[in-house]
Amino acid sequence: MQTRNECSRRQMMRTLGLCMGAASLRTPAGQAAPARRLKVGQTSINWGFKVESVEPGLRDSAKLGYWGYESYNDAVEPIEENPGWGKLLEQYKIPMPSSYFNFNLTDPTVRKAQVEKAIRLGKILKKHGGITAVIGPNGVSRTAYDFKAAKNDLVITLNEVSKALTDLGLAAALHQHTGTCVDTRDQVYAVFDAVDTRVVKFGPDVGQLQKSGTDPLPMLKDFQSLLRTVHLKDFVGERAWAGYCPLGMGKVDLPAVMDVLEKAEGLQYVMVELDGTPGAPLAPFECARTSKEHLAKLGYTFRPEMA
Repeated sequence: MQTRNECSRRQMMRTLGLCMGAASLRTPAGQAAPARRLKVGQTSINWGFKVESVEPGLRDSAKLGYWGYESYNDAVEPIEENPGWGKLLEQYKIPMPSSYFNFNLTDPTVRKAQVEKAIRLGKILKKHGGITAVIGPNGVSRTAYDFKAAKNDLVITLNEVSKALTDLGLAAALHQHTGTCVDTRDQVYAVFDAVDTRVVKFGPDVGQLQKSGTDPLPMLKDFQSLLRTVHLKDFVGERAWAGYCPLGMGKVDLPAVMDVLEKAEGLQYVMVELDGTPGAPLAPFECARTSKEHLAKLGYTFRPEMA
């Protein structure tokens, strides 16, 4: 007798298989993949948000030949204290070009603390060879949130945080995020109309844009000159992975997305990401391998896999 979880898992895999088949039709058979310059890394959250999730993520990313690893806010300082990022990055022979930092952009009473946090965490990232600080906005209640009322404080804090990170020699890339104070297409455009783009750059998530009903391509083209990092997710709408899925299994037109990203002169890395959730039909390592295999079909190369 099948359990409900087994049935759900089987149905999800059928759905993913159908989506993957449709995605494969976007590249004509026999057509050579174009030459690619961007390096592809992995973000940490495929393995989880906890400190103990860091080493498995580093190990798997290095084993699969990804070019880099993006750390997450909650792990940056604890790992630096013990065992030290330098030790782990050397052990697994993988760089850390970026890190995701959460900031409260809407509450002016904590603005000073946010700038201090940017300097503190930014110094750790810079020390270990990082080039991009990804700015994650604070979460809000979507029903109660008044973007117009919050915008002025948001812009001031975002400018100050980004200036502090820029002064450290890092690119500060705002990451639009589901359920936060910068979420929708209109909010992204309104923010970039108001901020100082000499210090505020852009690091969007194509899967989250797709999930919100926004076609990623026009936005990527509009902000091409500001792109400093991009999170690569696919979106299929099933329960696992918060509706996302490994690359090539969902609805995002990844060949077209990658063609646009290749022309973004300020972009060096793109980071594969998948929100780890309990009961997902694939383990994190297999998710990372599946996305790598899809990107390889699009012409991307990886480092030799580690034993």
